Amino acid sequence: MAGPDIYNTRINIERLWGSIAEMAMIGPGISGGSNRQTLTDADAQGRALLKRWCENEGMDVGVDQMGNMFAVLPGTDADALPVYLGSHLDTQPTGGRYDGVLGVLSSLEVVRTLNERGIRTRHPIGIVNWSNEEGARFVPSMIGSGVFAGAYSPDFALSRTDKDGKIFGDELRRIGWMGDEPVGSRPMRAYLEYHIEQGPILEAENRSVGIVTGCQGFSWLEITLTGREAHTGSTPMSMRANAGLAMARIMEMVQQLAMDHQPDAVGSVGQVFFTPNSRNVLPGRVIFTVDVRSPYLAKLDMLHDEVDRAAHQIAAELGVGISIAPVGRVNPVAFDTELASACRQSAQALGLSHMDIISGAGHDACWLAKVVPTTMIMCPCVGGLSHNEAEEISPEWAAAGADVLLHAALAIAQIAQMPDHDEEAA
Repeated sequence: MAGPDIYNTRINIERLWGSIAEMAMIGPGISGGSNRQTLTDADAQGRALLKRWCENEGMDVGVDQMGNMFAVLPGTDADALPVYLGSHLDTQPTGGRYDGVLGVLSSLEVVRTLNERGIRTRHPIGIVNWSNEEGARFVPSMIGSGVFAGAYSPDFALSRTDKDGKIFGDELRRIGWMGDEPVGSRPMRAYLEYHIEQGPILEAENRSVGIVTGCQGFSWLEITLTGREAHTGSTPMSMRANAGLAMARIMEMVQQLAMDHQPDAVGSVGQVFFTPNSRNVLPGRVIFTVDVRSPYLAKLDMLHDEVDRAAHQIAAELGVGISIAPVGRVNPVAFDTELASACRQSAQALGLSHMDIISGAGHDACWLAKVVPTTMIMCPCVGGLSHNEAEEISPEWAAAGADVLLHAALAIAQIAQMPDHDEEAA
């Protein structure tokens, strides 16, 4: 029904940018970013705002037992499976205002644009807000989408605890966002996720849009080192069981391991807890997480195994006890080639500079790809900075990816009705 002039239909960037700013007022950070951690009161307020916006567009909003939100705009074919768009609204404690939020609110902007232009699709269009994508408060990350895809059981997910001992299921009930819908019960034709890159490649290559062909896999290991608390001044260097020193050597080992296996390998330590964390006491216990990633399964397995082996060796050499527990794992993911092609063709038709890219970060799309055709679109971010209140994108970048999301969704959901003047122009 639609001809080339359909590509004159674009999202309203002023409206999208305003929605992002309004959402950022909920759970504001201290330096312009966001602190809307999962299952907090701020998370509940952000969810409520999204629900109100969706209902204003004539969407039916449902919630499953993990708190995943689904809003659906009906299509013309009652039997056609919905095409879902989305991401997440939860943030890091010192997060930016675009990570996840850009994808959810651009999906809303797609629906607003369709309604404004009087365009109807054969397949329904849905919006998803996944619970606990970040994993900042409850481990593992991406747990809402993980349960949806069958990677975790609901009982496992709902029993997770935060650092204060609060239980995921209890907090979900407390904020009023535990739904009745069984998790994973919504069939989907496809899932598209729009997200900031969280890396520097698109900006460095001067491309407005990234067509994501897959995601790196990652493995998170929580290492507990047990030494002996002792006075830092009166304990001879040769008589120490220093858990802090063992941690430092393991950190250096992770860095060198990743450097020795370039390209396509990264490794880091991002979270550390010392006990008793006193200036003049050798730490008796140190708990920290190691994060290794690669787009290739064999290399990811090698990095995981080598961290385990080398960490045990370091601890033994220093007389320190060690235990290692896996706390998160997602294998490398290849996205659907048909959907990636639809995104690529949309970018070309819109005249936007674009390139194929592999995501260095994990996303809900990684789990969805296990159960439904899935792909991602990426927006550049300044300096590749993310998980930081200084995270920054431009309105032009945001609009480019949102326009690709709009037209890829139209291609997949199939335009069924357009206003007469648009049909004539087409």
